[in-house]
Amino acid sequence: MAEIEIPKQCKAGVVVNEGPDFKVEVQVVDVPEPKDDEILLKLNATGLCMSDVHFMMNDWAVPPMSTFACKCAGHEGAGVVVKVGKSVTNWKVGDRGGVKPLWDVCHNCEQCWNGRENYCPNGVYTGLVATGSYQQYITSPARYTSRIPEGVPDEVAAPIMCSASTMHRALADSGLRPSNFVVFPGGGGGVGIQGVQLAKAMGMRPVVVDSGSAKKDLSMKMGAEEFIDFKEHEDVAARVKEVCGGVGAHGVLVTAYQSYKDSINFIGDRIGGKIMCIALPPAGAVNLGTDPNLFIFKNLSIIGTLVGTMQDTSACLDYARRGLLQSISEVRPMSKMPESVQQLKRGEVAGRVVIDFNLE
Repeated sequence: MAEIEIPKQCKAGVVVNEGPDFKVEVQVVDVPEPKDDEILLKLNATGLCMSDVHFMMNDWAVPPMSTFACKCAGHEGAGVVVKVGKSVTNWKVGDRGGVKPLWDVCHNCEQCWNGRENYCPNGVYTGLVATGSYQQYITSPARYTSRIPEGVPDEVAAPIMCSASTMHRALADSGLRPSNFVVFPGGGGGVGIQGVQLAKAMGMRPVVVDSGSAKKDLSMKMGAEEFIDFKEHEDVAARVKEVCGGVGAHGVLVTAYQSYKDSINFIGDRIGGKIMCIALPPAGAVNLGTDPNLFIFKNLSIIGTLVGTMQDTSACLDYARRGLLQSISEVRPMSKMPESVQQLKRGEVAGRVVIDFNLE
C-alpha cells in the first residue's frame, strides 16, 4: 500500500493528578516514531478497563505510571498499521493490529518458552510502563502485536485484547468442562461478560452474580442461564447452590474483587470445585482462605490466573470471527473518555465502554 500521511500530533487521554483523585484529560500529544523492530498503529478504538483505573489511582503494589513517564493508560487497542520500522518484514502498512495488556515480553525465559509468556518476569505492561491505548497513535513491537482478522470490527476486537483473552486463559487453566456450572461474580462487567460468552461457547452453564437491570439484560442476552442480583437475595450462596443443580458451582471465576469473601461459599457441596482468582484487588485489601479441612474434604482448588497469552487472543478473535463473541460495548467518542473513565471507576458500566477515536 502507499504511504499513509501521519500527523505530527494526535489526541490522547492523559492522566492528571495521578492517585485516588485522578482525572483524565483529552490533550494533544506528539505522535511517536517506531523503532527499527516496531510498528506504528493508528488506533481506531480502545476499550476502557478497570485495570486502567487502578494504574491511574496507583492502588496496586506496582510503581506509579509516572515512574516510567507514562501518561496514557489503556491496553485494549485496535487499529491499523501506518508505518513499519526498518527491520520489520512481517507487517505492512494497512494491516490490522491490536495491543494487549503486555506490550512485550522477553521471549527468552522459561515462561516464554512454555507458552506462559503472560508470566514473563521481564514483561512490559501497556499503559503502565509503555504508552497505552488511550493515545491514538502508539508504537508496538512487531513480534508481539496481535493480528486482527477481517470480519471482526474494531469495537469488538479492542476488548478482546484484554477482557476476552483473560477469561479464555482463566477457563483454560480451570480445567472446567462442558455442562459444568460456572459462576461469574461481577459477570455483568466488561471482563465477566466475555467469560459468560466464552463459557457458553464451550458448552458450560454460566451463572452471573451482579446487580442492576442493565447488567442483567446484558448477561442474559450474552448467554447466562441465571442472573442473581446480590441486592435482591439475602443469601446469595444459597441461591447459587439452588440454580447450580442444588449442589453448587463447579467453578467460580471472580472478576469483582469484592466477591472473594463469598466465592468459596458458591461452591456449596460440590466436590472438586475450582475458584479462579482473576480480579486484582487494591494491595492488602483482601485475604482469601478458610479452614484447610474444607479444601481437603471438598478437594477444593483456588487458582490464580493472569492476562491472556498471544494464543488466547488469537483464539478469542477467531471466536469473534465465527460470531461466538459478540459486541459487549457501548461505543462513545473521544470527548466522552474523561467521564466514561469516572463512570467505570464508580462501577456504573455494564459490559465495556469503547472509545472510537474517529467519532466526533
